[in-house]
Amino acid sequence: MIREQQISWDYYRTFLNVMRDGSLSAAARELGITQPTVGRHITALEDAIGFQLFIRSPHGLVPTDAAIALKPYAENLSATASALMRAASGEVGKIEGAVRISASDVIGVEILPPIIASLQETYPKLEIELSLSDTLEDLLRREADIAIRMTEPVQDAIVMRYIGNFRMGFHATDGYLQKAGTPISKQDLDNHRLIGFDRKTPFIRAVIQRMKKDNPSMPDADLIRFALRADSSLAQLSMIRVGGGIGMSLISLGRKDEHLRHILPGMEVPLHTWVAMHENLRTSPRCRAVFSALVDGLKAYLKTNDPDAISAKR
Repeated sequence: MIREQQISWDYYRTFLNVMRDGSLSAAARELGITQPTVGRHITALEDAIGFQLFIRSPHGLVPTDAAIALKPYAENLSATASALMRAASGEVGKIEGAVRISASDVIGVEILPPIIASLQETYPKLEIELSLSDTLEDLLRREADIAIRMTEPVQDAIVMRYIGNFRMGFHATDGYLQKAGTPISKQDLDNHRLIGFDRKTPFIRAVIQRMKKDNPSMPDADLIRFALRADSSLAQLSMIRVGGGIGMSLISLGRKDEHLRHILPGMEVPLHTWVAMHENLRTSPRCRAVFSALVDGLKAYLKTNDPDAISAKR
């Protein structure tokens, strides 16, 4: 029988790094400890639970069924430990300490920096952790304190504010269009280099559903032959900017770039956007301050850079 109090959190943290990195040495580098220490942690955890967790193979360490079953519980522990440290990072009642924000990479790189810089100018002791990806981090498990989402949160116990419509449209550089021609219909896209996503993450699937619902004229994503595929929306935007082809970009970003042209305006995609956090965080002064700053900053950004965007949820 497992005695839970005898299993150190360090063992679970090491286990998660080995699961992710696939080797003891890579996990050791990530954690800043020695490889023998990683090995001892895994052995101790295996002794405590009574099952082997990894099998050596020519391609690294392969997780066993026991490891796969244990992983979500270890991830819950990790999220709880991180949330605990953020909660303990500031003095009660003061706007200081750590707040973790989840956002897409494009939003995080292109839009959030001035909002966050202004926020930290006002509250110098505020620490921001910015998690940039298109994964939908779980607010209930406190993987993030606050999330900026292009799909409406459906979880219970979530406080959310609607921001507006971050419209997306097809863009290309003047140089590319001069060489390849400007498409004027959906069918014309077949003759162009298209830039798009590599894998259908939950975020991408949600966006595709929204695209087809709001604009039936959009081409079927499964039938599009992309010349460049990238999981990162920021990488896609970079390829568009250097003339690599035609791809989807926020219209607000296209307007700020004199080299980009918005094409096929009848095939725009609305990305209705929310700022959300767990309802328990309403009593946290720093989380309330960050939440309000994000709502106000994002609304101001839309008003300035995309005044045609819908400002009220449809």
